[in-house]
Amino acid sequence: MKIFVVEDDRLFNSLIANALKKEKELVISTFFNGGDLIRHLSEHPEVITLDIGLPDYFGLDLLGQIKRLSPSTEVIVISGHDDLKLAVQMLKLGAYDYIAKDENVRERLLHCISHIRSKFKISQELSKLRSEISERYYDFEEIVGESRAMKRALALMEKASRMANVNVLLCGEEGTGKGMISRAIHYNSERAAMPFVSFSVGAVPPGMIREELFGVEDLRDGEIPLSGKIAEAANGTLFIEDIELLPADVQFSLLSYLTGSIKSAQGKKSKDLNVRIIAGSTVDLAEEVRARRFREDLYFRLMGIPVYLPSLRERKKDIILLAGIFLTDFCNINGMDKKELSAAANRKLLKYPYPGNVRELKAVIELAAVLTDSTVIDEEHIVFNSTASVADFFSEEMTMKQYSDKIIRHYLEKYHNDVKTVAAKLDIGKSTIYNLLKKWEEQGE
Repeated sequence: MKIFVVEDDRLFNSLIANALKKEKELVISTFFNGGDLIRHLSEHPEVITLDIGLPDYFGLDLLGQIKRLSPSTEVIVISGHDDLKLAVQMLKLGAYDYIAKDENVRERLLHCISHIRSKFKISQELSKLRSEISERYYDFEEIVGESRAMKRALALMEKASRMANVNVLLCGEEGTGKGMISRAIHYNSERAAMPFVSFSVGAVPPGMIREELFGVEDLRDGEIPLSGKIAEAANGTLFIEDIELLPADVQFSLLSYLTGSIKSAQGKKSKDLNVRIIAGSTVDLAEEVRARRFREDLYFRLMGIPVYLPSLRERKKDIILLAGIFLTDFCNINGMDKKELSAAANRKLLKYPYPGNVRELKAVIELAAVLTDSTVIDEEHIVFNSTASVADFFSEEMTMKQYSDKIIRHYLEKYHNDVKTVAAKLDIGKSTIYNLLKKWEEQGE
C-alpha cells in the first residue's frame, strides 16, 4: 500500500515516515510542501498523511484538490492545533480522520492506517470476487435481449443491484431465469462478498419449510433464527424460489422476520442478521393476494423492486440470439469444434412455443450440439421432446458413460432400433450398441 507523508517540519516528517516504515507492505514517500504533492498525485496513493500548516497551501484548499484529483485516496489530516471547527470542515470535505499532534499521534496514526489497510484489502478481495463472478456468467452483460420487455427487466435488475438493501420480487414462468438473475443481482451488488443462499419452497415438504428457513420448529418463544437458510445468508442474500407455495404460518413467520418483531431474550432483533430477500414466483402474486392465498402485508414487504421476466414467447426476436450464445458457450466449455445453426434450424427454432422458456431452449441447443457430428446444426438435430425430458437432459450430474448411454438410447428411439444406422450416425461399433441393449434387457429397462 502506497502512503504519502506530507509535512513541512522535517523532524516530524521523519518521525512519521520511520514509524510507518516498520509496518509490512507499506511503501512510504515524503513531501515537504503541497506543490510537490500535487505533482505526484497521478500515482494515486492509497493514503496521504497531511499537515494542514504547509507554507504554500491552505489545508482546506489542498484537501479539496487531493479529493478532486485522486478521489479514492484516503487523507488523514494531522494538525498542531486541536481545532474542532476545522476538524469538522475537513471531515465534511472527505478526510478519513483528523489527528492532533500530541503524545498519542503515533498510536492514532497507526490505528487509522490499520483500519484503512483492512478496508483496502476487502476492496481488493471484492474486486477479485467480482472478476471471478463475471467469468462465471453472473454479469448483466451475459443476460441478453433485444425485446422491449427484456430491456425493461434488465434496467430493473441493474437498479436492484445498486439498491442492495431493498427486497426484490422476480415474477415469470418456469425457465425464465429467475435463479440466474437473482445471482446476478447479488453478485453485482455491495453484498457480493457475502453469502448467496438459494431455497426452493417447492422442493421441501410443507411441514419442514419453517425449520429449513429459520432453523427452529417454532418461533413463538421469541427466538431469532440460529440456523437455517436465513442465518446462512447473514449479511448477504436469500433467494426464495416459488414463494407463492409458502404455507400461511410460514408467511407470518417471514413477515415477523422482515419487520424485526422476532427477538431474542436479550432483545436482539432478528433483522440484525441483515438478509436481503429476493423472492421468485411463477404466478401473479397480486392475484394470490386477491384470492387470499398470500398475505398482502408480506407481499408489499417483498415487492420493493418488482421485476417481470417475460416468457420466450414474448421475446421471439431473442430466440436466435440466445440460441447462438448457448451453442458457442456449450462448444467452448466442452472442447468441441465451433458449430453454427443452419437457416432451416433457425426457422424451426422460431416456430416452437417453448413451454419451458429459456431453460428449454438452452437444453434443446445443447442436445443438438451433441447429436450432430457436423459443424452445422440442421433442423433434424433440433429435437423438441416433452419439456421435462429435454430440459432435464443435462440438469442432473452424470458420468460420461451415463451421458453416452442416454444419447445412444435417444438415437435408437429416433431410428426405431436400427442398430446399423445408429452405429453409423454415432461412429461407434455395433457391438457397443448390442451390449448396451443386452444390459438394458437384463435390467428390465
